[in-house]
Amino acid sequence: MSLTFEHVTLGQRVLFGTGKAAENLASEVSRFGARRVMVIASESESSIAGEVAAGIEVALNYDDVAPHVPIEKAGKARAAAAEHRIDLLVCVGGGSTTGLAKAIALTSGLPIVAVPTTYAGSEATNVWGLTEAARKSTGVDDKVLPATVIYDANLTLSLPVELSVASGLNGMAHCIDSMWGPRVDPINRALAAEGIRALNQGLPAIVKDPAGLEGREQALYGAYLSAVAFASAGSGMHHKICHVLGGTWNMPHAQTHATVLPYVLAFNTPEAPDAAERIAAAFGTADPVDGLNRLRETLDAPKALKDYGFTEENIAEAVDLILPVIPASNPRTPTAANLTALLQAATAGDDPKTLTDF
Repeated sequence: MSLTFEHVTLGQRVLFGTGKAAENLASEVSRFGARRVMVIASESESSIAGEVAAGIEVALNYDDVAPHVPIEKAGKARAAAAEHRIDLLVCVGGGSTTGLAKAIALTSGLPIVAVPTTYAGSEATNVWGLTEAARKSTGVDDKVLPATVIYDANLTLSLPVELSVASGLNGMAHCIDSMWGPRVDPINRALAAEGIRALNQGLPAIVKDPAGLEGREQALYGAYLSAVAFASAGSGMHHKICHVLGGTWNMPHAQTHATVLPYVLAFNTPEAPDAAERIAAAFGTADPVDGLNRLRETLDAPKALKDYGFTEENIAEAVDLILPVIPASNPRTPTAANLTALLQAATAGDDPKTLTDF
């Protein structure tokens, strides 16, 4: 890769420490001088949010959270923040919770302190997403980049192994898409490679010992790196596919990413030898698809889109929606025919390597 490039590093404070979330949040609220804090957490994570926010005064606890941030939910949350004269947003949870905080920040400019409980990575990007009339739109705006991220592996202990796997592979998708994103450069490729290595080490450790903290710390570290790389490199083919599937058919976010990833990897690597070499090296294998598949077998990862409600009958519409939004920078030129083959394989759970010869 040429060493003539432009790289933008996003400004963000990261506080990483197991068992330190409440302490770190209190210090950040004090640092911001916030008087009216809105804590956003889904109903299922309200107890975790309560523990994290135990040391601060909360003006509003808000739990009306939904996947893919429906525009109606965003409007209600924005109105609530305005009504309560909120001056700082704190989101405790996964990508949906962070996404709702971003939706509020997009129109209000309020700062966000993000406290992730999954490996989604949204907390480290300036990318927002909203769903309206079964269509998901995304954009980039520095107003939605959380000012501070607080990582605490203790907060991920309640995440079941199955969801940890799907969420971690969502982070892996950020890494791999960053290898050929529209603004790819050597810096984000280096971050992505280290993210792959950390997730490849951390996720099997979670499966082996769900109560252990070392694997969860590695997974959080990898998820952060994956998101930083993704924010820099931009959204590639994989994410364009998953945003359409998730927004149009209301499919589960992490599981969709985990399922589609090996097919995009197999599709692109024949035309991206440098990226393929880097990805394989990060997995410690000779072939990148073999490395990912070996990890997926260890994790018993999601295997087929049909398991999440997507059907053969949906493929033609999906192709029509996805094809126009795949970046021109994608290493392999997508066509209606080869994208249909990719989605057919992913729907059925076929061997991803069949796509290398298509």
